[in-house]
Amino acid sequence: MDDAPEVSWIDVDGMRLRYLDTGAPDRSDAPDGSTGRLPLLIIPGHTARIEGYLPITTVLARRHRVLVLDCPGSGESEKPDRVYDLRFYEDTLVAFLDHLGVDQAIPVGGSLGGNLVLRLGHRFPERFPRLVLWAPGSAWKPKRAVAWLTRNVIGSRVLRKPVFWPVVKTQSRFWYSPDFPGRQQELDETFAYYRRVMSPGFLAMYWGMAADQLERSLFDLAPSIRQHVHLMWGDQDNGAQMGKGVARLHELLPDNVLHVFPGRRHSLEAECPDDLAAQILVGAGG
Repeated sequence: MDDAPEVSWIDVDGMRLRYLDTGAPDRSDAPDGSTGRLPLLIIPGHTARIEGYLPITTVLARRHRVLVLDCPGSGESEKPDRVYDLRFYEDTLVAFLDHLGVDQAIPVGGSLGGNLVLRLGHRFPERFPRLVLWAPGSAWKPKRAVAWLTRNVIGSRVLRKPVFWPVVKTQSRFWYSPDFPGRQQELDETFAYYRRVMSPGFLAMYWGMAADQLERSLFDLAPSIRQHVHLMWGDQDNGAQMGKGVARLHELLPDNVLHVFPGRRHSLEAECPDDLAAQILVGAGG
């Protein structure tokens, strides 16, 4: 995008990470200390990057300060060859906000990002007063045997690269609706990006985050989340029984609303960015 906002770089826990900081002033910058809105922290999905969220960022930035981070192992950020798990990403995101001096934010995300939204809200309820997410990973009962296989066999140094391409090309069937006009372009750009950033650290991230999501369940922590949750789902997104998982979260979360996008699949930020941005603003309180 030629008119995309300028990205910046930050050092977080010794890692050089790329981020976007754009939009309206946050609440602390408001003249009377009360008229501003909390920043939105957009958390990309598994392997995703800032570029995939620019269409919604453009809309959201008219009313909120918007922060988007290329998480370690993804995008243009550093890709250390290390153990990757959900807690590592949680700690990195909080450290990122600390470096920017952001005390409170509304986390927003889908897939892995949606998973992290709920986990951050559960772990730091006062820091994240409202939660906005769609189709979160870990919306299932723990799959410990599959997680062990993913972490120790498929994700081993010998197999993790040869198995990567068959897996992501199979997964891609669930990313976009077949009749989405931009489907092939999105897939081509995604696979080209994967080829460009392919490295030991990228693969460690891919399999490590997959295994940790498989091993854990949001069902265990959902009943104790007290913030208001704006939960979303595309009604054609049924890979890994996502529809059933979202319905179960809707039952378990004490304070939530569920918005369903008819005819949409997993990557709502690509298929219906304007509609998604409108719902994010509803969930963020305006």
